[in-house]
Amino acid sequence: MTTPSGIRTPDQRLRVFVSSTLREMATERKAVRRVIEELGLTAVMFELGARPHPPRELYRAYLAQSDIFVGLYAERYGWVAPGEDVSGLEDEYRLAPPDMPRLVYVKTVAQREPRLDALLDSIREEDRAAYVYFSGEEELAELVRGDLATLLSERFRPPAVPSAEPASAAGPARLTPPPSPLTRLIGRERELGAVTGLLRGGARLLTVTGPGGIGKSRLALDAAAAARDIFPDGVAFVDLSAVRDAAQVSRAMAAALGIHDVGERDADEKLRVALRDRRLLIVVDNFEQVADASLGLRDLLLDVPTLTLLVTSRVLLRIAGEQVVELGPLALPDADRAGPDVAARSAAVELFVERLRATRPDFALTADNAQDIVDICVALDGVPLAIELAAARARALSPGEILQRLRRRLPVLAGGGRDLPERQRTMHDTIDWSVQLLPPSARERFAGLGVFAGPFSLDAVEAVTGGAPGADVIDDLAVLVDSSLVRQEERGDRAVYTMLAAVREFAREQLVARGDAAELSDRHAGWFLALADRAERPLEGPLQREWIIRLAEVADDLRAAERHLLDSRRWADAALLAWRLYVYWWIGGHLGEVRGWMTEVLTAGDRLDDGTRAIALYFSRAIAFWQDPDESLVPDLRESAAGFRAIGDRAGDALALASVGLALLGAVHPPDVPGARAALDESLALFREVGDSWGCGLVLAALGRIDLLERRPDTALGRFDEALGFAQDLGDRLGESIARFHRGAAFLLRGDVEAARESFASCLRISDELDHDEGLAYGIEGLTAVAAAGGDVDRAGRLLGAAEMLRERTGLYDVPTFAVAVPFVEALRAGAAAADLEAARVAGRALPTAEAVAYALRPAGEG
Repeated sequence: MTTPSGIRTPDQRLRVFVSSTLREMATERKAVRRVIEELGLTAVMFELGARPHPPRELYRAYLAQSDIFVGLYAERYGWVAPGEDVSGLEDEYRLAPPDMPRLVYVKTVAQREPRLDALLDSIREEDRAAYVYFSGEEELAELVRGDLATLLSERFRPPAVPSAEPASAAGPARLTPPPSPLTRLIGRERELGAVTGLLRGGARLLTVTGPGGIGKSRLALDAAAAARDIFPDGVAFVDLSAVRDAAQVSRAMAAALGIHDVGERDADEKLRVALRDRRLLIVVDNFEQVADASLGLRDLLLDVPTLTLLVTSRVLLRIAGEQVVELGPLALPDADRAGPDVAARSAAVELFVERLRATRPDFALTADNAQDIVDICVALDGVPLAIELAAARARALSPGEILQRLRRRLPVLAGGGRDLPERQRTMHDTIDWSVQLLPPSARERFAGLGVFAGPFSLDAVEAVTGGAPGADVIDDLAVLVDSSLVRQEERGDRAVYTMLAAVREFAREQLVARGDAAELSDRHAGWFLALADRAERPLEGPLQREWIIRLAEVADDLRAAERHLLDSRRWADAALLAWRLYVYWWIGGHLGEVRGWMTEVLTAGDRLDDGTRAIALYFSRAIAFWQDPDESLVPDLRESAAGFRAIGDRAGDALALASVGLALLGAVHPPDVPGARAALDESLALFREVGDSWGCGLVLAALGRIDLLERRPDTALGRFDEALGFAQDLGDRLGESIARFHRGAAFLLRGDVEAARESFASCLRISDELDHDEGLAYGIEGLTAVAAAGGDVDRAGRLLGAAEMLRERTGLYDVPTFAVAVPFVEALRAGAAAADLEAARVAGRALPTAEAVAYALRPAGEG
């Protein structure tokens, strides 16, 4: 077998595309996925398998982004879609790039479908794949493990292609990038030129406007890519499709820019600080439902003169400086001269034919079908999404049959130009037409999907939307994907489903119209409460990073579930959802948002049970006590602890007591050190009682800080070592980074500079692995202290500036820090090297975060 030389090293998450039928190979698929993940690789597996498969362009794109092809075959050839010559199973094998390593595993069975036998014969004859037989899932797992291990050991090198999103010149590169379109933009050359020309000409607020489904978002993505080179600090993407409250726009923008919300100041102010002096393009998508936030965008542009906004909206923002590109329908041919040559020159017809060819590659525009296709595009008024939905029907219907159905369904759309409201109706009616062609079960399922605010999984759809007796979720989703109403994407090792904003809006309308929106919203909230319950423990252990990523993918739906619970005055469930995901909110930088929810619970005026009030008090008082301390803070936190105690939640009691201890140190003047120590000792005893190692580690770190304040580094080091042991036993990398930072502080106070350096460096490496901004800042600050203690002025100044900028860019600049570097840096500032220190600090502020981390981890004297 020949293999390419471009396989990447295992630490770069090599991707393995797995092709098989679904139900027939269910146990084998699980075994292969387990092996792939155990090897530290990413499994690319379609939940729909080969029946009916998603659009060819989608799995072609996934194959192009994968590194190894694994084919699993048994008895069945797989489903062949209408108009197709081969099954999705065969299509996947044929579409795999010629130089991709192919591992083919054939199960020993008594009989195979003839077409599968023919496929396997051709695979053997081509001799481009490693081809072996297996009898059971255990044997298969060992074969796959050995073959993948061999590939990894024989063929690996670093990737030759640089990242599409370079690091910011002056801060972290954790911008949410624009999604990568899977298809080319058709018929928008003039508008694309207009948008990119305005961006290159210095336009700072550019609105692409037009009705739903007209292609605003698609145009904005291509324009952002075309103008990427003039924005040295990158391009960020803000999707507002799930945002309905104008007050939440700043928070959504902050999240897309990697800015943390820990509740200490408003998002608008953080945006201004984080964006200062950055030449950045922000694409703000689906702005129409939050149009009242337009003044906020104006103020942001006034305060940040280097910022550019590219907004898509059905309505104009109508603020000073706005430049507008209006998007109309695609060009239509002359309906009276509809031969193939004339029709092919129409962008609308070109789009229809290209989308149809994605599933029927042999389709040709001919004299026999040209008039029908032209009439379809005219009937749909040249609206791109409407044309795509109609083209999806060409998998099973001829263009003539589609036209007949359109005319029956949309008789008013038979002629000439329309103004925008009519085009909007065109889109609405076309979605309705496409939905009405669905089987009853899929139609019901489609309406139920309107309850989701963001991407959804197969399990979530099954649990939330239910369905008629005997209805099959996989079959329904397959039909919806096949009809282009739902899109399937691969996220890591899972398939997820999405809908365009216009389609989601229609589904929501259908859900409301049928009268069970409230019931499905209840089930939706119940699903995410159950998800939070499953996530609570793993968030404290070795699966922490995986769960953070998974929860981030459904963040819009977590917010929607919380909003539904609050609006329904289900205070106990609202508090429980917040509490179970405490670690996620913390690491993800969302505690400020949670604080707002729990303040709403406390101020609603309803009687709360002890547990609900305890949670709400904790989140509202423990999150930002350093910003607005008052005399009620400690009593409220003690009340929170008592509430947890009343319901027998000793871990909750312990956590609230830990916050009492911190409040007595940081929010009471003068600090009550004995009281703080007593509260923390009580907290630690409770955590030990219930065997909560995660909580023990947190409290030991706090107690060790008191020891450091009292100049007892050896005692502190003992506590930090114990905290480190707890974290390592749990596999809690976040807890380990915290413990290692504190060990560094203890070593530094003891005068052991080399041990301090290694501890801070370990903290920094782990935080970099976790993408944990606060840990990065702490690690760099610790190494700043080491450099300053050793008299390395240039290194100390550069690291100090890099840490300052990192905190500003991520919104952590106002969070109280364990200022380990301050005394050492102040000693340098007071001496003859003050000017050199300041010059180095300014230079350090210009370091991209990745460079700052690499610089901090280099041994002193190596630059």
